Amino acid sequence: MRHYEVCFIVHPDQSEQVPAMIERYRGTVASRNGKIHRLEDWGRRQLAFPLSKVHKAHYVLMNIECDAETLGELEHSFKFNDAVLRHLIIKMERAWTTPSPMMKEEKSKSVLNPGEAAKPAELVKSTELAQPAELAKPAEPAGA
Repeated sequence: MRHYEVCFIVHPDQSEQVPAMIERYRGTVASRNGKIHRLEDWGRRQLAFPLSKVHKAHYVLMNIECDAETLGELEHSFKFNDAVLRHLIIKMERAWTTPSPMMKEEKSKSVLNPGEAAKPAELVKSTELAQPAELAKPAEPAGA
């Protein structure tokens, strides 16, 4: 199974449907033996440019591990859901479990339950992998 990052934006008038949509997509992945490593609800945000005269949208980010069939089913459900304005699916090299940069803002919240979140040891490993080699090593004194 491969790792993917999925981001989709929902029409602001349909924001109250987002929790149900998340559960449906989570169920799709789980029913086919996939895993959700990170699930974040970024809330309603300003768009960079209007889409169909809409200036704000509801953003959701998921990092999943699944097979091609499950990914195709997810993409199919995004395409035929009128509430989803745009979606983007990117193949990742590994699972990302640490919070995204957008999660550092106050309005954002993780949708995963505390029991589903990554263990602290896994978080340390993933942050070590995310750092470049120069930053991971301590600096040597200049005079040595």
